[in-house]
Amino acid sequence: MCWSAVVAHYHNVLKNTPYRSHDLRHDIYAMTIIRHAIFPDDTSAVLTIWREFIANSPVNLDYQNNDAEFANLPDKYASPKGCVLLAEREGEFEGCVAMRQVTPEICEMKRLYVRSYAQGRHLGRALAERLIQEARAVGYREMRLDVQAKFVTARKLYEALGFVAAEPISFNPVPGASFLGLYL
Repeated sequence: MCWSAVVAHYHNVLKNTPYRSHDLRHDIYAMTIIRHAIFPDDTSAVLTIWREFIANSPVNLDYQNNDAEFANLPDKYASPKGCVLLAEREGEFEGCVAMRQVTPEICEMKRLYVRSYAQGRHLGRALAERLIQEARAVGYREMRLDVQAKFVTARKLYEALGFVAAEPISFNPVPGASFLGLYL
């Protein structure tokens, strides 16, 4: 078997393997599954996590017109050009992330959030990496996002994933907000 075939085989294995987290608060063999949200079935789970994200945000996110967006899910996050990914473990939803189309070549990562009890297991990274895979599979050439200055951990994660400073693609009036991009 040639080297490229071995790499391709393991890439497929990893792509189809659930994210495994060892958390001593739960059975160490429990797995967190990252999957596409199914609408309308998962609407309540997605909204619960997004509302928690907004409530826990150190900055005011009212400028995002959340009520209208939430009332029309999946709308701009609908397949094939968008998606919402949920992290689920033993029937509990631990986090999510979304993607929407900006242009035919650019997508935006939105609302990456991991609930407080699930933090510390690299679940945010797993969600972001899976979303990047989804964006590549759709055919996007670049992923963009905005990050608030107070979200220091999130910014470090994005930079570790290869995101760099980029031009704004959406309105964000919060002082200190940064716009980042990743070539896919």
